[in-house]
Amino acid sequence: MGLPFFNHKYESEIINLSSSYIDDLITMAFNEDAAFDDITTNTLLNPNILSSCNIIAKSQGVISGVNVVKRVFELYDNTLVFENYKSDGEEVFNNEKIANVSGKMASILSSERVALNFLQRMSGISTETNKLVKYISSTSTKLIDTRKTTPGYRMLDKYAVKMGGATNHRINLSEAVLIKDNHIEALLNDGYNLTKIINMVRDSVSSEIKIEIEVESIKDAIESIEAGADIIMLDNMSIKDMEEIAKFNTGRSKLEASGGITKVNILDVAKTGVDLISVGAITHSFSSLDISLDYVQVS
Repeated sequence: MGLPFFNHKYESEIINLSSSYIDDLITMAFNEDAAFDDITTNTLLNPNILSSCNIIAKSQGVISGVNVVKRVFELYDNTLVFENYKSDGEEVFNNEKIANVSGKMASILSSERVALNFLQRMSGISTETNKLVKYISSTSTKLIDTRKTTPGYRMLDKYAVKMGGATNHRINLSEAVLIKDNHIEALLNDGYNLTKIINMVRDSVSSEIKIEIEVESIKDAIESIEAGADIIMLDNMSIKDMEEIAKFNTGRSKLEASGGITKVNILDVAKTGVDLISVGAITHSFSSLDISLDYVQVS
């Protein structure tokens, strides 16, 4: 299977976590938290007190967002020194050190929550993704994400998915054609069938653009395969139906299973012969990884 399935126009932005996109998100978070007007810290601490703090994993998982955290501290106070012990995509265990930040204690405390929010969220996505990737590691099926991301955070969410070992689906609506059920219903009322819909799209877009279509029955899947769709999304289908479609397909189109897929059934789905499994839950129903920032006692 040739991966990635889409020619991501924004690949450099996903990987480059020191871009203006990241800086804008961090600035928004600082403003939201009034990080430069921390009443508690400004009242209690001399701004020149120096200290050191470790960022510690409080549970097992896969880390993602280390460079974002580094950028948070840089933007808040460029005199802070950040050292990471773990890199994005690496597994961590309970009480393991992820990084250290040293310098003005007031600056560390005032930017701590913003830094941890990014790290916990991204690591939570990577951790949940990695669990599912491991469940199907004995097969050739690839786990992919969806566009079910938090507005404004899509690049971070999809980056975290990659750090968890999965593959990104289309980044946005301009990147590939995905003919969904509502598109089809609207066109069926005008006398179209699936073959005509697929041919209309193929005649209208560049040959480099992948065409995917969502189907809910074996009949519609067979028609879409024969019409030359690049990817067939099998929506909420039974294991038996997916097996039958895969047997008919013989590699002509990529087959994507979607809908109702959990850790309980994902391996059975992978064994049907589908090429891809998309799971929206990895970016919309994850749990943030438990991570803390702990003061290091200076002797």
